[in-house]
Amino acid sequence: MFYKIDTTFFDRYYQEIIATVIVVVLFTLIRIVVNLLVKRFGKKTDFSEARTNLVLKYLHYLIYILAIISLIAVWGVKGEQAFFVMSSILTVIGVALFAQWSILSNITAGIILFFSFPFKIGDRIRIMDKDFPVEAEIIDIDSFYTFLKTSEGEEICFPNNLLLQKGIVILKDKIEPEKDFTD
Repeated sequence: MFYKIDTTFFDRYYQEIIATVIVVVLFTLIRIVVNLLVKRFGKKTDFSEARTNLVLKYLHYLIYILAIISLIAVWGVKGEQAFFVMSSILTVIGVALFAQWSILSNITAGIILFFSFPFKIGDRIRIMDKDFPVEAEIIDIDSFYTFLKTSEGEEICFPNNLLLQKGIVILKDKIEPEKDFTD
């Protein structure tokens, strides 16, 4: 028993399918080129690998959003329909973010920490908190959290918005005083 393949879908949407393939290939190439350029720029300017990866993550989000908008245009979604869907999605996200304002503040703090460079991966810092003072080395800075490691080996995940609210001391390597060998 053989099944007949229904080609009416492909006949009807042939142009949209070809355009979708072109958009996917184009944005994949854009993503590859952006990766190469950002990594080359990061090496040339001595950016840490973590900061370069964070820039890439934000650029990838932007590329994905532009690809989705392009696909919406390719498939001929009417502006009113797209606006209705996007406003519904943004409303749900807005309510969720308002309920979870700390997520939004952590993202914002992560962006501020990234562009202001107050400290970097590998720095030893002291967080001035009277209830929970922390002295540790920064091992990673992410969108939401900064990861720290204490001298006892404890790993701490510290929210970025708290790092902006607390006083931070960047510790220098302790220099031992010179020994006097004369009697």
